[in-house]
Amino acid sequence: MEALDGARNEIPVEAIEALFSKLSRDPDLDAPELQAHDSADSLLLQTAAAQLSTLKNSELVVIGDRHGALTLGAASLFGASGIRTHQDPLLGERALARNAERLGLADRYTNHQLDEGLLEGARVVLIQLPRGLDALDEIAQAIATHAAPDVHVFAGGRVKHMTRAMNEVLGRSFTDVKAGLGRRKARVLTASGPRAVEAVHFPRWAGDPDLVFELAAFGATFGAQHSITVAAC
Repeated sequence: MEALDGARNEIPVEAIEALFSKLSRDPDLDAPELQAHDSADSLLLQTAAAQLSTLKNSELVVIGDRHGALTLGAASLFGASGIRTHQDPLLGERALARNAERLGLADRYTNHQLDEGLLEGARVVLIQLPRGLDALDEIAQAIATHAAPDVHVFAGGRVKHMTRAMNEVLGRSFTDVKAGLGRRKARVLTASGPRAVEAVHFPRWAGDPDLVFELAAFGATFGAQHSITVAAC
């Protein structure tokens, strides 16, 4: 993949770090060495700065925001409003809500499931990369299916948790995928040009003759985050 220098640093790093210093992990597990943000959050905001600065209300979607750094960073530093956010862990939703309330930004976002309501008309999507490829595949398919045709996707993570297979997964749903330069042990993948998705592969259903119900597994079911739906037959 062609390398993309994501140094569109229209917002000073100091401004980002000042905002991040106000964030808390509460009610998630906390300790002196743990933070409510990481270098991938900062790099994502810097890389997407040009696009974030031009968005209208409800054109931004954030997926996988752990404690609110991306959602509240976009709201506070770029004036984004009508932000639609999807977080799989309940602790993440609660941490975002408490941070937003404390910063006076609770009215700038809404929580959604990973579906059309989250992504319809989205022109920019910020993603904290999941570690599982199935989880990323599900997210990419959903964006390609429901977002605006000119959507730009920025997916960031810590380099130690990223693999080249992530580029390939994104490439199944988008025509243009680029890997940004690594900075502070983080990297951002960008994607645009959504492909036509013939069939969404999630949830994946399975049954057992000894059970009276079926299981529906979503992309993150066996990853670092878990989401399972049980339906009676």
